[in-house]
Amino acid sequence: MNVELSEKEFRRLLDLVYVGNWILNSARGDDRFEDYDLLQEKMFSLAPAHGMGSLVQRWYGHVFPSQAYEDGGIHEAIADYEDAVFFDILAEELARRDLGLETEEPEDYTELSARMEEYLSEFDKNGLGAIHVDL
Repeated sequence: MNVELSEKEFRRLLDLVYVGNWILNSARGDDRFEDYDLLQEKMFSLAPAHGMGSLVQRWYGHVFPSQAYEDGGIHEAIADYEDAVFFDILAEELARRDLGLETEEPEDYTELSARMEEYLSEFDKNGLGAIHVDL
């Protein structure tokens, strides 16, 4: 298979590969999806030939994204995504609890969506500052 990409598109593809592999593997410990690691290595190994050698580092014969790459903003993008997902899930779980829908789907999502929006609005204003947990 051949795919023609501009240098900018290739650089963006590296970001997508890294983020995808991060989401799939970062929390798996030793039970990683090795085929995704290998694909990431294959893609990043092409970077030096495209003037992007600073994006890679070699270690024991393998190619990895460099520290400069990882420190260059990609983890801020991942953190933004994780924050959005966290607040969306939290809002839905709290709304489902409030409406007694922990184990079932509503017939009409209007009430659930409205309650979720109330929580999301509160989170936008105060983050987790308004959350209280009684133990």
